[in-house]
Amino acid sequence: MILFVDKLTNIDFSYLDHHRGILGETLLANIRLTGELDEQSMVCDFGHVKKTMRHWLDTELDHRLAVPCLSPFIKIDEDGDYLLIQFQLENDQYIRTRSPKSSIALINTDVITPESLAAWASKLLLVHFPSSVARMQLDLVNEDIEGAYYHYSHGLKKHNGNCQRIAHGHRSRIDIWANDKKSPSLEQFWANEWHDIYIGTREDLIQAPSEEGKDYYSFAYKAAQGNFEITLPKSICYLIDCDSTVELLAWHIAQRTRQLHPEYFIRVKAFEGIDKGAIAEA
Repeated sequence: MILFVDKLTNIDFSYLDHHRGILGETLLANIRLTGELDEQSMVCDFGHVKKTMRHWLDTELDHRLAVPCLSPFIKIDEDGDYLLIQFQLENDQYIRTRSPKSSIALINTDVITPESLAAWASKLLLVHFPSSVARMQLDLVNEDIEGAYYHYSHGLKKHNGNCQRIAHGHRSRIDIWANDKKSPSLEQFWANEWHDIYIGTREDLIQAPSEEGKDYYSFAYKAAQGNFEITLPKSICYLIDCDSTVELLAWHIAQRTRQLHPEYFIRVKAFEGIDKGAIAEA
């Protein structure tokens, strides 16, 4: 017998990729549980499935930086409650971070994909279910977005929750209207502008080093969960003069688009992951 729950929850996180750098991602979780019926004539109670899955994914992956710890391009060192990670990119640049262990997910794979994440999570999750469950299949899939979207990573030092982590992110839809008419061209402009990008707040920029002719940005701040630091190639960073909350990102897009197109009244609906976000006008 198979029990299923589709679109059980969604997770927002970032991960390291040798080719693309740091990617903000949003995935939907679908689950299949195979087993015998118990004394309640159930494979497993839906309440237990939903509570267990949501809690585990929220705790172990959501709003973390997922790191492929078996990659030949990574070096990981421990420093008390912190992890020091250096990840080599294909263009001979690197991403380096020093962050609390609680903000990092060490994934037992050499390359992070939805499939490798699901396989890692499934092995760790199965023990949280009753013996009537013999097998678990976890599928992590993207939201089906018709139109433009972008991947961005960021950190919110003022946030009281897990958004304060310096490298978490989202795969987000963008809707823009110019003079009340939907504008796919403006939406695609921002999808290209924020393709695999790290959005950094200028006041968190502590230095802009150059090494072997390659330019970097280093960001750092202190938050409730600890001290966070990250250094990335300048080419994959986008600087703003405000915090990177979705409210201010929507405002930034609206203001910047109006500057580029003063003939239009601009309305922006910026998403942060799935079915949530902010609206701004300029």
